[in-house]
Amino acid sequence: MPGRERVLTDDACLRALLARQLLLERVSLTPARALERVCGLQTQHAPSGYLGLHARVEGFERAMLTDDLTRGRIVQAWAMRSTIHMLSARDRPVFVEAVREPQRADWLRLRTALSGGDIAAAAEAVRGYLADGPLRQAEITARLDADGLRADAFPGLQHWVDLVRVPPAGTWTTPRAHVYGLAPRPPAVDPGTARAELVRRYLRAFGPASAPDVARFAGFPVGLVRAVLEEMDLRRFRDERGVELVDVPRAPLPDAGVPAPVRFLGPFDAVLLLGHAARARIVPAVFRSRVFATTMPRSTPTFLVDGRVAGTWAHRHGRITWEPFTELPSRDREAVGQEAERLQAWYG
Repeated sequence: MPGRERVLTDDACLRALLARQLLLERVSLTPARALERVCGLQTQHAPSGYLGLHARVEGFERAMLTDDLTRGRIVQAWAMRSTIHMLSARDRPVFVEAVREPQRADWLRLRTALSGGDIAAAAEAVRGYLADGPLRQAEITARLDADGLRADAFPGLQHWVDLVRVPPAGTWTTPRAHVYGLAPRPPAVDPGTARAELVRRYLRAFGPASAPDVARFAGFPVGLVRAVLEEMDLRRFRDERGVELVDVPRAPLPDAGVPAPVRFLGPFDAVLLLGHAARARIVPAVFRSRVFATTMPRSTPTFLVDGRVAGTWAHRHGRITWEPFTELPSRDREAVGQEAERLQAWYG
């Protein structure tokens, strides 16, 4: 019965989120394995992926990720929520297939000036353009225009053509990700199987969560999520407001009082951006306007104290500067300063 389900406090939800996102303790994993654990990292701005791994992986150096991107062990591709993610090469085809059809439908519904025929013709042409190797986005759209096709279809073509960013574009030293190529063609993935895997992986990386939380992360309808959840073996909880939360068996549920270390996060980190963040109160409501602003297309780089956003930071002139939202106790100020020094040394 729902009334007998265990209630998870906001602090318990927060500790579960931090543990699964590798933010309670850095782990000794390769970048690709770390990305698999956290269900990818959102990287409209390529350096965000580097910062995200620095916060999560012990001994991580920027060259490690650049090497993995160059060798194709990690790729940057459109996936959940129609946004660019850094994903392991193994995860990319599954995650992309999971969201492909719902995102195609959304794209055509919202772009009424484009027909399915327009998209199909542009997609076929782009596959041909890229058959001989990567091209800059400007070259791709110029060719579409020259061939009398809809160049304005390009932003949606990731749902019809398996595109990846091609290094060195989209790396730490060359952050502008404007060169695209065709992803390797993996064995066919059944869409239903792929959706079930994405939902399971989301719960392992962000749960316990509500069905709407899963839908917001994946970028497909909540009804589709509920259908997937009905077929899964799940633990069930309630949050403090009575909302049902589901979880996969044996995923970490740390005690609500477990200490959470200071961590510096870059822009676009999904820990801050999505519905699970509101549930866990990781961004205190009073500070939301200082983290997310309508004048910025991304979140501000932030640092966490005891698991919640406590201020912002920046890297300027070779130094990390940070500004708390409120006065911090001396112990917390010391911890923030130490983590800032660690980050500054990593920047080099």
